[in-house]
Amino acid sequence: MAHSSSDEDTDLSESEINEYEVKAYEELKNGTQNVKTSDETFTCPYCPKKRKRNYLYKDLLQHASGVGQSSSIKRKARDKANHSALMKYLENDLMTDVPLKDSKLADESDPSVNSDEQFVWPWIGIVVNIPTRWTEDGRCVGESGRGLRDEYRNKGFNPVRVNPLWNFRGHSGTALVEFSKDWPGLVNALAFERAYELDHHGKKDWFANSEQKSGLYAWVARADDYGMKNIYGEHLQKMGDIKTVSELMEEEARKQDKLVSNLNSIILVKNRHLKEIEVKCQETTNKINLAMMEKDKLIHAYNEEIKRIQSSAADHLQRIFTDHEKLKMKLESQKSELELRKIELKKRDAHNESERKKLAEEIKENATKNSLLHMASLEQKKADENVMELAEDQKRQKEKLHAKIIMLQKQLDMKQELELEIQQLKGSLNVLKHMEDEEDAEVLKKVDTLQKDLRDKEQSLEDLDALNRALIIKERESNDELQEARQALVDINLQEHINGVHSSVTMSHGLEIIREDDEKLNALRNDLGEGAYKAVVQALSEINEHNPSGRYVTNVLWNYKEGRRASLKEGAQFLLEIWKLPKQKRRVT
Repeated sequence: MAHSSSDEDTDLSESEINEYEVKAYEELKNGTQNVKTSDETFTCPYCPKKRKRNYLYKDLLQHASGVGQSSSIKRKARDKANHSALMKYLENDLMTDVPLKDSKLADESDPSVNSDEQFVWPWIGIVVNIPTRWTEDGRCVGESGRGLRDEYRNKGFNPVRVNPLWNFRGHSGTALVEFSKDWPGLVNALAFERAYELDHHGKKDWFANSEQKSGLYAWVARADDYGMKNIYGEHLQKMGDIKTVSELMEEEARKQDKLVSNLNSIILVKNRHLKEIEVKCQETTNKINLAMMEKDKLIHAYNEEIKRIQSSAADHLQRIFTDHEKLKMKLESQKSELELRKIELKKRDAHNESERKKLAEEIKENATKNSLLHMASLEQKKADENVMELAEDQKRQKEKLHAKIIMLQKQLDMKQELELEIQQLKGSLNVLKHMEDEEDAEVLKKVDTLQKDLRDKEQSLEDLDALNRALIIKERESNDELQEARQALVDINLQEHINGVHSSVTMSHGLEIIREDDEKLNALRNDLGEGAYKAVVQALSEINEHNPSGRYVTNVLWNYKEGRRASLKEGAQFLLEIWKLPKQKRRVT
């Protein structure tokens, strides 16, 4: 920092100190003034004539702090401003570049601190000669501890608190300055002491008898201060103990070793628990993946079964419509042939009476055939309606089956979701059990909540399984009873009579006609009555209409009165009415 001789001889006023300090700080930052002489040593650019040129970092910081914050009137404002800027530069800009050996500043290589010297622990500074005054009521008062604490904090000593000492007269003019209970606290305490020593207001200066005492004197409390029979000695004995730096370092080393040992043990236990949790999580993940695969298989099988059922139903319905169209075309063809025959017969001239008689018989026969053909057409129409009703019934049955399958699928999905949730809850519960601590109430609360949810899910799963089993058993019992009842109705003897009178059907001009004088039909009328006879005749007519080629019996319960399929209840009532009638009455009816 270059200045003219006139500038060096001219001192700054107090109002210009802040501005000059800012300029000096900027010059230090941009490198105009060199502070570092090596990686570990430094110099003060503002004290070139001083014998000591090479400082350690902490020594130079104490020097800059002591000069910059000195209260001596002998110090010029320019020196205070320069050294305040140097202290700010060391703390804010150069601190990151300094290779600190250790936070334990009481190293044996540091000549400023004797590791065997006994200090008062925790670190405490003593301040004496605080100005006091007497009040009108005869009490002595002085500066408050808060004011001194703020002043020391502004100077960078960072005290925790300042406690003025009081006696029976009031303020004693003495205060104890408490620093933090760590190594930075010792650094601040020593800087506090060094600042007063540099200003010739240290402990030696206070106890020297060479001059008049003025201003504050301060130092760091040691063993001799602890043993003093005065006001600050008594307070030091109440506030702390006597320890050397070496003892504190050994005690801290023991604490750190114990802490490291405890941490290592905790880490080992946590790692073991972590491995166990990882294994259980992997097992749970595998179970979930297996369950998802099983679910996919079931869904695929369900979809394939639905496709098969739909395809089979469509094929069956198509066959029914195809057979119906064939029968309709055949009847239309026969009707056309008869019409042509009728026209041809009308055009023929009868030359003699025998031929006219023969023609009349043929006309009568044709009229009978036309009547039968008309009846066949009516029956065909009825058959068409029955086929449509059968198709609708099949459609309703298929919809019921599809709805039942969907319901079962939903129940299966609910069951699988419950099983997955149970597995996940068990996995989370196992994890929390390994992490729980006697003092960790939140983890215990989570464990209780998960256990309650797990019990609820398991109960829901058991209820769903019980409901599914009950529905399946009830459905099977109903189906079995329905099939047994239907089979019992279709296996009665009336059907056997139908198979036994196929010989009662004769062919006439391509049409099958039932012979009314057949012996078996008459015997059936005598044994079972007119109702049974008509039922067999009607069954033979339907066989001829709906299955003329195969001529085999299809077992279906039929309500002939209303022209539709009979329900199970109607079939049972019909049988009961037949068996209750006596044999003779059956013949009459």
